[in-house]
Amino acid sequence: MNDDLQRLIALQKLDSTAHDADRRIAEEPERLKALDARIEGAKAQVAAAKEQLAENQNARRAVEKDVALHQGRLSKFREQAMAVKTNQEYHAIQHEIAFAQAEIKKHEDTLLELMMGADDLTAAAKRAEAALVAEQKATDAEKKALSAELAELKTTAARLREERAAVVAALNPQALAVFELVSRRRNGVALAEARDGICTICHVRLRPQVYNTVLKNEQIIQCDSCNRILYHIKPQPLATPPVVHPQ
Repeated sequence: MNDDLQRLIALQKLDSTAHDADRRIAEEPERLKALDARIEGAKAQVAAAKEQLAENQNARRAVEKDVALHQGRLSKFREQAMAVKTNQEYHAIQHEIAFAQAEIKKHEDTLLELMMGADDLTAAAKRAEAALVAEQKATDAEKKALSAELAELKTTAARLREERAAVVAALNPQALAVFELVSRRRNGVALAEARDGICTICHVRLRPQVYNTVLKNEQIIQCDSCNRILYHIKPQPLATPPVVHPQ
């Protein structure tokens, strides 16, 4: 294989690997942001559960005050009933007593419903808190892994830059110029494998003469369609199965 073509293939691999590393490094802030959003979501669930529980408690206190109010009125009416002198007064007091008793029962029923609801809300709050703890542990672990990955990516990127510089230094300047130009125009992919008479990236069929030249890997040949530098990987011969002799 042509030395410059071999170096260009190596350069393309280095650039593609470096591009992936740089992309992952650039994605780190968004990945951290997504992890923080998960924590904030779990915290919001806890806050919502606690708010519902607090509302329930406030409603219970309000109903308990109403019950106490009607119980006070009931006691007063019963005391007044002991002192009535006419049937008319007696019936009026009995009406007030019945009303107070009905109000007490109604409020006690409401209070019972609120107490039952409080049990569910308390359980929901505990589940939300447990989920927050679990989410915090999970995101902490993911952040630790992300930090380690970032450090490794930065180390890889630095190594790739050094390896690239060494390859570039050994390249023919003209071949490098073609590579850099095509790379800028083709989203960082300046080389393409030619296989079965076709450029495997743009999928355009190559002229037979061009393809036959590419098969030799002796020159810098560009695709007529996408201008990428073409190379050919010779298929590996199939391994010959071992001969088994009869016993």
